[in-house]
Order: sequence, then C-alpha cells, then structure tokens
Amino acid sequence: MDKFNQTFLKDFILLGLSGYPKLEIIYFVLILLMYLVILIGNGVLIIASIFDSRLHTPMYFFLGNLSFLDICYTSSSVPSTLVSLISKKRTISFSGCAVQMFIGFAMGSTECLLLGMMAFDRYVAICNPLRYSIIMHKLVYVLLASVSWLSGGINSIVQTTLAMQLPFCGKNIINHFTCEILAVLKLACADISLNIITMVVSNMAFLVLPLVIIFFSYLFILYTILRMSSATGRRKAFSTCSAHLTVVIIFYGTIFFMYAKPKSQDSLGEDKLQALDKLISLFYGVVTPMLNPIIYSLRNKDVKAAVKYLLNRKPT
Repeated sequence: MDKFNQTFLKDFILLGLSGYPKLEIIYFVLILLMYLVILIGNGVLIIASIFDSRLHTPMYFFLGNLSFLDICYTSSSVPSTLVSLISKKRTISFSGCAVQMFIGFAMGSTECLLLGMMAFDRYVAICNPLRYSIIMHKLVYVLLASVSWLSGGINSIVQTTLAMQLPFCGKNIINHFTCEILAVLKLACADISLNIITMVVSNMAFLVLPLVIIFFSYLFILYTILRMSSATGRRKAFSTCSAHLTVVIIFYGTIFFMYAKPKSQDSLGEDKLQALDKLISLFYGVVTPMLNPIIYSLRNKDVKAAVKYLLNRKPT
C-alpha cells in the first residue's frame, strides 16, 4: 500500500513557460494565431481534396490524411497549452496526460510513414508514369494509408503503456508544455532501459525506414529528371516534388533533433537545454503543422485552383 501511495499520481503539473511570465502572453497570442491557421489551412485542404474531383488522386489523398493528422495532433495539446498560458491552470490529470501522449506519439509515427508513402507515390509518378494508375490503384493507396495509421497507433499504445506504468515516487512536475514522452520519462524513479530500447526500435521503424524510402525515391527521381530532354518536363517534375521535400526537411530535421539524440536523459539542471527543447517541441508541434498547408498551397497549382473553386462556388 505504501508503494501504491508513493507511485500513483492523480495529476501532473506542466511548467511550460512558468519561469518566463513576461513571455507567456506573447506566446499565447502567437500559438493562438498559429492554431487558427492550422485549423483553417488544413481544413480547407481536406475539404478541397474531398469535393474537387481534380484532387481525387493518391498524392492528394495522402495530403488530406496529413492535414487531418495535423489537426488531430495540435488539437490534443494546443488548447490545454493556451489555457495554461492565460489562466495559470497548469495541471493535467494522469489519464489526460496518457491520452495526450498517445495522440501525440501516434500522430508523429503516422506522419513519418505517410511522408514515406508520399515519396513513393512521387517516385512511381515520375519514374514509372505509364504504370502509375496500375501501381497506385485506389485499393493500394488506401491500404498504405490504413497501414500507416494502424502502425502509428500500435506503436503509440506500446510507448504510452510502458511510460505511464512506471513509478514516479510522487514526482509530478513536467518541465514541458505537454506530456511529451521524454519529459515524462525523466520523472520515473525506476529503470527505464526497456523504454529506451523500445524507443530506439521505434526510431528505426518510424524514422529511419521511411527516411530510407524517401532518400532512394528522390535519388531515382533526380536521376530520371536529369535524363529528361525537355526543360519544361524537368521544371514540372521538380515542382511536383518541391513541396513534399520541403515538408520532409522541416519535419525530419525537427523530430530527429528531439527523439534521435544519443543521450537518453538530459541533466535537469541545464536550464538552457531545457528551454531549447521546449522551443523545438513548440516548433514541431505548432509551426510545422501550420507550414504544411501553406507550403502545399503556394507550391501547387492544383490546390490553389481547387481552393479558388470552393471559395467562388455559389450555394445551391
């Protein structure tokens, strides 16, 4: 019973920017504006990909999934972050923390796989255009997306379960904006070797493997483009890949820094490193989902045409 009382927690306290009170109102305004852009931008992309027949292709199907994923990911953490910044309510229940961790990890894992699927789609479209409709049949790309969602969910269940069953010995102060898994693991008063091992395996499956697919897909794409005799064809091929490649660089650059660091635990006394981790997490959690629809809209004529069509469409 004593052990139960020492390890069971009813809630956690999220410090966020509690050490920087003057910045909290600035961050509140910035995060609120970015969250509104995320909801509007990704929402418009989802609606356009559903109702515009020109976007009923594998690439835009994956893009619609990516937009839905970004809305789910940010909605699991941003509202509570905004409340804590403006009302000073920094507590989150144990179950709420587990749900937030699950959604965040599931969406991150799924996005890694979806970006890999999108790179493979571009490879088939550019390197095997005559066989594109056969290889990327509707059943195929729906199955690929389903596998991505299912795999991300299973991975998150494993990681969340292993993290939340650890004993915390009464320590409930998370030095982060959200229930980010690495920040929670620092509170554990038991051996976390199993957590680290499973996270390394997860990194290999959900970070490295999709990145390998992306790398070789674009290697073959570049080889094919350079062999094209038409300058117009080369520009068109580059333009269809540039948006996806930009998103990949931003997403993987941030997530690798967060989850593929060689040290399993950082010193809690290093305030500067902790502040940097928070800012990087904020960039990954809010800025990246905000940039996705902007990048795809600005760099894609089909998306811009579909959005204009929807905006100019008169109700019947």
